[in-house]
Amino acid sequence: MKFKFSLVNLLFFVGSISVFAQSPNPITTALPFLQIAADARAGGLGDQGVATSTDVFSQQWNSSKYAFAERGIGVGVNITPFLTQLVDDIVLANLVGYKKLDDRSSISASFRYFSLGEIEFRDGPDSQAFVQKPNSLSFDVAYSLKLSDHFAMSVAGRYLRSDLRLQTLEDSDANAGNGFGVDISGFYQSDKIPFANFDGRWRAGFAITNIGPKISFSEGEESFIPTNLRIGGGFDFGIDSYNTIRTSIELSKLLVPTPPVPIDANGNGAIDPEENNVFEEFNDQSAIGGIFESFGDAPRGGEEELEEITYSVGVEYDYNNVFALRVGYFNENENKGARQFVSLGAGFKYTSIGLDVSYLFNTSSVPSPLEGTLRFGLTFSFGEDYSGY
Repeated sequence: MKFKFSLVNLLFFVGSISVFAQSPNPITTALPFLQIAADARAGGLGDQGVATSTDVFSQQWNSSKYAFAERGIGVGVNITPFLTQLVDDIVLANLVGYKKLDDRSSISASFRYFSLGEIEFRDGPDSQAFVQKPNSLSFDVAYSLKLSDHFAMSVAGRYLRSDLRLQTLEDSDANAGNGFGVDISGFYQSDKIPFANFDGRWRAGFAITNIGPKISFSEGEESFIPTNLRIGGGFDFGIDSYNTIRTSIELSKLLVPTPPVPIDANGNGAIDPEENNVFEEFNDQSAIGGIFESFGDAPRGGEEELEEITYSVGVEYDYNNVFALRVGYFNENENKGARQFVSLGAGFKYTSIGLDVSYLFNTSSVPSPLEGTLRFGLTFSFGEDYSGY
């Protein structure tokens, strides 16, 4: 189905895919698709993955987890439809794979593609359509290494491209933006710890993703990419040799400056551009400088800084590494986007083939582009068995 361009549809999409436009002082960035959970397992756990157990789709969340992978090679593909109640051709696709080099190191790569489908522009009802296919994509590679038996770190490099700016019949000067980002991450996983009635295992992880320069779409216009800090932890309850319950929690914060709030400096009841050079200072900040500024630049101080931290909790029940049930909750402050939802998911595995699905229940007053959408992920794991290391 083609997406016919109209102001109503465009506003609906913009308001759904980024942040709640009416919320006070939200943080916006270029390439917001990088913040979307691109796999069904993470989607079923409340959009988290920095400290969950290793899986094929670890690349987006914490690539250092691949050093603990139990199979030599893994490949996965995931499809996430968007705005299914409006159109049927907006989709986020994710292709990922890893290879263990030995029991301590691995390499991995992923490709994410976000398509807005087809948008038609017309001068009039009988004029020839001017069709565009806006899209964004990323391609990254990573290397992970165990620094000890229980801790690994990873570094990843990512190429970014965004071609979402719509060229109209009158204005064809819009350009695609190109950039790059770097991820630095770490992951800790303990040995199994015997308790009275179960075996436990601790997990912890951190990741700073998309560290890189601003992206430019036209001369003199630059936007921050979504540099992000995630930290998390979890604990596994090994009830017996067949049944395991994994719990996890994750905190996340954009390392991007908070936009300044316009002020009436001279008290004349109007906001004059001359009074607000803070906007020039905001736009002139470098990407690296913005990372450090992001911890203390909120106009309302520490209270607003805390509002910029999202959190999620998740629980996964696993039966013999064959069948899994998942539930998660994600919360973002109403002043910073108001994404709030409960997610459910399930996983099925037969020999080397795995299937994951998840579903989102929106609990916010703000519509979610993923509400009513099933995400599907397919994985293949094969090669040498490293579960004994």
